[in-house]
Amino acid sequence: MTEIKLKQAVLAVEDHAYYRLVGVSSDLTSRASARLEQDFRLPASWFEVLLWLYHQGGPLSATDLGSCALISRSQVSRVIDSLQSRGLATRAPSAIDARSVEVSITPEGRDLFERADQARREALAPALTDKLDPAELEELARILLKLKE
Repeated sequence: MTEIKLKQAVLAVEDHAYYRLVGVSSDLTSRASARLEQDFRLPASWFEVLLWLYHQGGPLSATDLGSCALISRSQVSRVIDSLQSRGLATRAPSAIDARSVEVSITPEGRDLFERADQARREALAPALTDKLDPAELEELARILLKLKE
């Protein structure tokens, strides 16, 4: 097999930024997803819904979950079904809007989330928190939020 030598392309700074961002995002997602699946049989989409429910402090409507989650709104319903079948979340009619349902995390869901969140943080540490100090992490979060606006 012939070895091909690639020339270093001269790319615009925004191209470098884009491809580095995509690469880092892909690496972080792979690290976290692999650990969640391996240790907890927890797909990343399930973890994300549990994260929102855990930190909310009360029930969330399925519509609100769909608005804040990185997964599609149509996928939220399937994730809620899966979490409910595993005893990690419950679904009940909304007391405010009869057309809506409210989703809550169960005690089992809270326990699993806490353990999975710790494992996710450990998996991400070599590529994130071990490399950036708290001020750099804050700046990164600020910049990424600015890009999302």
